[in-house]
Amino acid sequence: MTSRPFYPPKLNPRLVKLLQTVAPKLVRWFYKLELVISTEPKVQLSMLRQNPCLLLCNHPTFDDPVVMFLFSSVVQQPFYYLAAYERFQGLEGWLLQRIGAYSIRRGQADRDSVVQTLKLLMQPDCKLVIFPEGGCSFQNDTVMPFRPGAVQMALQALSKQAKQGTVRDFYIVPISLKYRYIGHVAPLIEQSLNRLEQALDLPKTGDSYSRLRSIAAAVLQRFEQEYGLEPSETDWNQRITALKSQILQRCEQRLRLTPAPNEPNRERVYRIQHILETRYSSDDSANSLLSDGGDEWEVMRKAITRMLNFDAIYDGYVAERPTPERFLDTLTRLEREVFNIDQPAAKGHRQALLRVGQPLNLRPYLAEYGRNRTGTVTTLTQQLQQTMQRNLDILSEATSRDISW
Repeated sequence: MTSRPFYPPKLNPRLVKLLQTVAPKLVRWFYKLELVISTEPKVQLSMLRQNPCLLLCNHPTFDDPVVMFLFSSVVQQPFYYLAAYERFQGLEGWLLQRIGAYSIRRGQADRDSVVQTLKLLMQPDCKLVIFPEGGCSFQNDTVMPFRPGAVQMALQALSKQAKQGTVRDFYIVPISLKYRYIGHVAPLIEQSLNRLEQALDLPKTGDSYSRLRSIAAAVLQRFEQEYGLEPSETDWNQRITALKSQILQRCEQRLRLTPAPNEPNRERVYRIQHILETRYSSDDSANSLLSDGGDEWEVMRKAITRMLNFDAIYDGYVAERPTPERFLDTLTRLEREVFNIDQPAAKGHRQALLRVGQPLNLRPYLAEYGRNRTGTVTTLTQQLQQTMQRNLDILSEATSRDISW
């Protein structure tokens, strides 16, 4: 098995300062995106400059790290970023390291990344960004369950400080991020519907929502046929659940992994992904696992990509709050599948609405953590997740729909 390197941060303060200066205009032009910041009452951004912080943010799109970099320019300090190993390739990887990012290999215990994280968390000027959902949700106003690792490592770093005789205040800052399209959105939705209908050879009948459901039904049926499931008359959520279960079980069985039906789907996907990427780097290992070699590897790679794309989706997501953003969330997911596009371009100009929640000081929880580590981490993780979802709801209510479709 070929060892894979760890990519440490190589922060270049001068480069960061330069990029922070030009970022607002550059991002507005290239990403069609501008940042709008609000805070909970009594939250002062100056607190972020004066204290070590772990910044936790939801992860609805691939553009979220760009938004957090814009936020760093407002705070006027460099941030560090924990980012997926796969991002550290070529010029992008070189740049990520110079602005303070470092790698994490998901689906395994990445000791180098954990050591680097603890080192940063113990620095008196720490500003570290982690996306605790563990990957993109592709949903604009709902939060997936948080992985507990961020809170766990922050408390572990504070415990190490206590053993050294000095314990300072350390804050976890929940940040809620929601995107809002600016201007007349109906043409964007119509264009996307038309492209998908043409690709799937579907008639253009009914209103926009009916057409969206027809497209989704066609994609769902195609999945079921591909994975040997009989289409049924049960509700879509049951069909989606059965499909996800079939995909995961098939991959785990083929790779001789112990099935883990009680674990979150995303964790199972990352484990499969890790096995594919590491073992397939050796031809002998790949042949011992996959009788069809590269073809079967590609089939499983596509399967787990689908799992991540549709992991958080459920029937009724658009109907319960039929905003343009939820329409476009779903259409983007479908385009990623139908057109085999990893990162579709933004469909129009957007505001990135970022709401900073009340910082949580971990210092008062240190004694409780010493008595009950798992319970303390679980309680704080759930509290932060709830805060983030509440602030997303506030953003949704504040922005619902004074913009014409």
